[in-house]
Amino acid sequence: MRVTITGGAGFLGRKVAGRLATMGKLGKRDITAMTLFDVAEPKPPAGAAFPVACLTGDIADPADAARLVDAGTGVVIHLAAVVSAQAEADFDLGWHVNLDGTRTLLEACRASGAKPRVVFTSSVATFSGGQEAVIDEATRPVPGNSYGAQKAAGELLIHDYSRKGYIDGVSLRLPTVVVRPGRPNRAASSFASSILREPFLGEEAFLPVPESFALWIASPRAATDWLIHAATLDGKALGLDRGINPPGLTVTVRDMMEVLQSVGGHAAMRLVSRVEDKEVEAIVGTWPARFRDARAKALGFRAHEGLEALVRAFLEDDLAETKALRG
Repeated sequence: MRVTITGGAGFLGRKVAGRLATMGKLGKRDITAMTLFDVAEPKPPAGAAFPVACLTGDIADPADAARLVDAGTGVVIHLAAVVSAQAEADFDLGWHVNLDGTRTLLEACRASGAKPRVVFTSSVATFSGGQEAVIDEATRPVPGNSYGAQKAAGELLIHDYSRKGYIDGVSLRLPTVVVRPGRPNRAASSFASSILREPFLGEEAFLPVPESFALWIASPRAATDWLIHAATLDGKALGLDRGINPPGLTVTVRDMMEVLQSVGGHAAMRLVSRVEDKEVEAIVGTWPARFRDARAKALGFRAHEGLEALVRAFLEDDLAETKALRG
């Protein structure tokens, strides 16, 4: 079967593609081809034993989306998105990519007749309520920003296209992924990676929220595992409800700073400075930090490792690449 990954040039897209190239199959099905798609040209994963097409374009363009899905496509992992702060700053771009792009991709799936498993990367931002909220499986999404609204709308599309039998969809509400390799991006939560990444590069990091601020996070390793597991789930076990809160990790910024000191020492700690940013606080301040995850665990999603293991995984997996990207 063919596997298509949108956002294939991004760090999660690269990790998922690399893992699948090593595995060679999803569940019991052999991977015979892969398509990677993004606005910038993706690179094929090393060691793939199957052909990999690397395409560029606009996910909301029907002609571009039609190139991504054919009758042999078994799985589509939809990672392409405009991130939170950028979606809030550029209203039209956010809706174009995050909603119109998702709808266009689903229409391509429908036209193909393949009825593929579509794994949609939703977000913690589909919910609001702030620091005091606890989100369970029945909590109604009430987004506090445009990015969250776009992701919530995408979840409804996944729900309805699955109900109609055009796809077999899963919406995975990813926590804030920490530690992201590479450079800071325009995600409002970018600081959560920055304070655990820049100090190991000998660079200053800026903290726009107080140390008491709590986040719901996931490591790149866990997020990659969850995306691949979501691609293999039995759709009948999901029923009508296609949204899943994976078993992330709730931490405070203070917890993160203590682990930074434990792993990196006082020199690393001294590189983090508190700098107020009202725009970032306004976005992330609406996001809950506590999610109940019994359904995800019952469906076989693995529990998250501890915070120190998360930081050490970054040092092992991504620090060298991040240093190379910084020149």
